Amino acid sequence: MSFSSDAKAELCKDFINKKCCALAEASGVLLYCGAVGLDQIKLVTESPDFAARLPKLFHRAFRLDFDEVQEGSKYCFLLTDREKIAAVFEAIGYSPAESISLHVNYGLLEKDCCRVSFLRGAFLSGGSVTDPAKRYHLELATNHHKVSRETENLLMDQGFAPKATLRNGSSILYFKQSEAIEDFLAWLGAPVAAMGVMEAKIEKDMKNKINRIVNCDNANTSKVVEAAQTQIAAIRTLREQGKYEALPEKLKETARLREQNPEANLQELAELFDPPLTKSALNHRLRKLCELSTDESG
Repeated sequence: MSFSSDAKAELCKDFINKKCCALAEASGVLLYCGAVGLDQIKLVTESPDFAARLPKLFHRAFRLDFDEVQEGSKYCFLLTDREKIAAVFEAIGYSPAESISLHVNYGLLEKDCCRVSFLRGAFLSGGSVTDPAKRYHLELATNHHKVSRETENLLMDQGFAPKATLRNGSSILYFKQSEAIEDFLAWLGAPVAAMGVMEAKIEKDMKNKINRIVNCDNANTSKVVEAAQTQIAAIRTLREQGKYEALPEKLKETARLREQNPEANLQELAELFDPPLTKSALNHRLRKLCELSTDESG
């Protein structure tokens, strides 16, 4: 099961109670299914949960049964009886004699519960949401451009701000922000899916934080190693130049401990002295060793 399938399965658990909400949801389904005509209404889905919901939804909304149901890799629901199709059109407020294009009937969506139901139907029929562990993307796709524009207005009235685009002849409304997807799924009635998006975001943020810390630590470690190698090279030069034995005892001790602990940072190296040195004092001694190794006068 995909994340999108799980989200739709969760939405299908919502009981179809009020007739007004059933009509609103069925309207959303029809406007986003992409195959509504005068001779046939065809609904196709891969979701077994949505397939189980559709007959109940249409019976509650329109008091009718599908003329044919086909099952295979996908579920196909057909209405071919012209009287049934006419009854559906009348119920959702569409008159083929008056308009050639389908539209959102705002008269069915006066109540908040009906707006939620309409968008639930649109998502179940023409929506998808990507696994948030991969990326953030939720969309509603329909072949009816006017419907998409009207749905965009409806979403904006509810406080959402989708982006719009065209893809292969379909009008797409989409969200790419995790917070917007969380809010939309929770509002539709899928709090578990919304929580899944939230958890994926937290996990991604945590991984990014850990990667930043590791990268920072690696960079710091590289700097420590590079500095230590420079200091050890300076000490080696002092030996080759015959200057090492003439060094003050404090610098000899510093040179010895640095050679014995090439991976230690300043703090770790400073604590090896008895008594421990401050980082500033140790840094001064190491700089002195480097300076003496390049002093040609000696």
